[in-house]
Amino acid sequence: MDREPEELQFLGFFGICKEASTIITSLRRLFTQLTLSLILPLSLIFLIHIQISNLIFSKINKNETALETTPDGSPAQDRLLSRLSSEWTAFLLFKLAYLICLLILSLLSTSAVVYTVACAYTSKDTTFKKVMSVVPKVWKRLMVTFLWNSVVVFAYNSTVFFILVLILFITGPGTPGLIVLVIVGILYLVGLVYITVIWRLAGVISVLEDSYGLRAMTKSKDLIKGKTPVAALVFFLLIISYFGVMVLFEGGGVVGKAAAVALLSVVLLMGLVVETVIYFVCKSYHHESIDRSALADHLEVYLGEYVPLTAKDVQLEQFHV
Repeated sequence: MDREPEELQFLGFFGICKEASTIITSLRRLFTQLTLSLILPLSLIFLIHIQISNLIFSKINKNETALETTPDGSPAQDRLLSRLSSEWTAFLLFKLAYLICLLILSLLSTSAVVYTVACAYTSKDTTFKKVMSVVPKVWKRLMVTFLWNSVVVFAYNSTVFFILVLILFITGPGTPGLIVLVIVGILYLVGLVYITVIWRLAGVISVLEDSYGLRAMTKSKDLIKGKTPVAALVFFLLIISYFGVMVLFEGGGVVGKAAAVALLSVVLLMGLVVETVIYFVCKSYHHESIDRSALADHLEVYLGEYVPLTAKDVQLEQFHV
């Protein structure tokens, strides 16, 4: 980043995207290596799992339809039940393996890109080898933050579900109840985007500071104040892009599927760089300037261990415009 820290606070949506593009372009070789080694496999796993899930579900639906017309207690029914049991078992095991691989690659990708962008911010030279040596020591912090985010999302979804059931119980079927449900649905999506913004920024904090888990999410909530609309717009457009890529993948032929994988890799990379830029923008907006030399020191691999930013060293210095 060539901008001075105090200038970052003025970046809006297009400024953030331009800054992210500049960083990617300036380190195109390193980001290409990270994309091919981490982000491309992540994209492949994400999209291929959709194809395999659809295939398994089509077999399950076919057997369940056949089961409805099969006499009870017949050998044919026993065979269908056995087949369905095997298919559901295979589906659940596949989903479990997919989620584990997705989580690991996602956390590794986030760690690598955030670390790389921070190095770019400090004008510090780095290599693919150095990034990959730091990443395994950072992603565990991200895992804790992810688990706390999962707890928050579960509590949020459970609360909204309870509210929806209560509304249906009070209003019953009809136009008034439908209107209320639509309003609640819109508010639910707004809240979900807000939680996503907090989680993604908390991931950056987990890599660059000494906070992780619930503490990182609390700091993220405070840090995003004042820049929430811009950050929400960025992440909302990223979510739309993900859905667009899925549509392309499912509806396209071989060329379309290959294009979808490549496009998703670009979207994921851009999203990770953007969220790191937003972190620095929010710091600047709250008049907190990172000491670049201190940040550079803490991005080093010290005696084989990753040293995160501490409150003493990087509690960002206040400046006034």
